[in-house]
Amino acid sequence: MMKTVRVDLKENSYSIVVGAGILEALPGAVKKLDVGMDAVIITNPLVGKLYSKKLAAAFMRAGFSVKIFEVEDSERSKSMAVAMGLIGAITRYAADKKPFIVALGGGVVGDLAGFVAAIYKRGVPIVQVPTTLLAQIDSAIGGKVAVDLPEGKNLVGCFYQPRLVWSDVALLASLSDRQIRNGLAEAVKYGVICDAKLFAFLEKNSESLLERDEKVLTRVVLDCSAIKAAVVKEDEKETKGIRTILNFGHTVGHAIEAACGYDKYHHGEGVALGMRAACRMSLAAKFLSARDGVRIEMLLSQMGLPQKLEGARLDKVLQAMKFDKKFAGKKNRFVFAKSIGHAVVVESVPLECIVAIVKSLFKA
Repeated sequence: MMKTVRVDLKENSYSIVVGAGILEALPGAVKKLDVGMDAVIITNPLVGKLYSKKLAAAFMRAGFSVKIFEVEDSERSKSMAVAMGLIGAITRYAADKKPFIVALGGGVVGDLAGFVAAIYKRGVPIVQVPTTLLAQIDSAIGGKVAVDLPEGKNLVGCFYQPRLVWSDVALLASLSDRQIRNGLAEAVKYGVICDAKLFAFLEKNSESLLERDEKVLTRVVLDCSAIKAAVVKEDEKETKGIRTILNFGHTVGHAIEAACGYDKYHHGEGVALGMRAACRMSLAAKFLSARDGVRIEMLLSQMGLPQKLEGARLDKVLQAMKFDKKFAGKKNRFVFAKSIGHAVVVESVPLECIVAIVKSLFKA
């Protein structure tokens, strides 16, 4: 059974299709998009071993040609060097073809493949097939595609919407516990910024989510997809300040990832620490009640997400924050929680407050 969430962006509109066991039905849906018959699947070795042959066979049965390219399963794959290497390989393969790209993987593959699709031949169609919880509820939706620089995450990129997002919840059964928790951090974010009912559902069902209950996961993927679709509809390219609320926890979270060289914390883990920092800043600024602050931090702990920042230097974290692309000139910008289900963007947070709160993350 499939359910559809529509991302309404006029000529850039597309569907997010959510279901269990729907992977091999994808080629039939792609045919209706009229994107061509030459599929280029970009994936990583682990996902490739599990699913790429099955998906490639389904495409070939439907009359498509298929080529698979694999990249390392690491944030380091989100680089200009890897992107240009892929473009060169696709160019050599597709000299006499009309390729479209299929991103089969998590956030790294989705961001990288989306960036390649955006700049190759000034743009070729891309279909996102997210295989992690984080990608299904967040990174595959909304068209943010990018690669990293040593100074910070996602500093080279653009907005480039997919033609389709195909979220098969059955694929989440193969994820490690750490990957499930990684995705749940983004689900907590959505509850905090937009949906108190979703937050309460996560509190009540955290154990079932960690056990990969398909029904509960489907509900969370659908709810988060609908929230992101609605926000993106109102502010596709983050020009109105509406979409900025999706960055709750990300300013400090991205800085933590960069300060640790992208190899200690996964994205959701960095964001979880970033959300703890954002909650504490919101409390310090008297935006958030102590009760809601406790609920947010307790849920993050309940999900098994990091409670303490380790393996990073304070000065490195603060330095990485200076490169945050959400900052406006010399003004810093943070997303604060006003209550569970309501967030606001705040500019010019005092440096002493930022330093004190980031310092607090190092304490047990």
